[in-house]
Amino acid sequence: MSKIRVLSVDDSALMRQIMTEIINSHSDMEMVATAPDPLVARDLIKKFNPDVLTLDVEMPRMDGLDFLEKLMRLRPMPVVMVSSLTGKGSEVTLRALELGAIDFVTKPQLGIREGMLAYSEMIAEKVRTAAKASLAAHKPLSAPTTLKAGPLLSSEKLIAIGASTGGTEA
Repeated sequence: MSKIRVLSVDDSALMRQIMTEIINSHSDMEMVATAPDPLVARDLIKKFNPDVLTLDVEMPRMDGLDFLEKLMRLRPMPVVMVSSLTGKGSEVTLRALELGAIDFVTKPQLGIREGMLAYSEMIAEKVRTAAKASLAAHKPLSAPTTLKAGPLLSSEKLIAIGASTGGTEA
């Protein structure tokens, strides 16, 4: 069985080094390249054709979410977001998942090396899961279409039933 080929995109040289250590410590995966920003990543994706991309959000030259949106439209591939902004339930995380990311890892706020190495098994499992995903070109969500009903005839009756569990504010 061939190894899972990973490309890591993060503006922090320390994070790229840590992710390389984590990925290469697992016998079923290898870090094929790292990039300091999405523009460099674009060329490395063409060159190395990785199975999975790990992607930071805040980077120079292009935001990780903007890159994710373009990537999913032009060359869909499994992406795991790795950022201090991708906490459970955060707007950034929800947006990344909406754009096509498979999963996310939240960077620790303090002791980043120790924290990330402690997450090693979790990161490896998320990369393995992402590698199994099959993706098609991602189309951006469009506004829902509105349906227009014709006027009721005098012989037709309309019954509407509504329910709410939100109390008086709903």
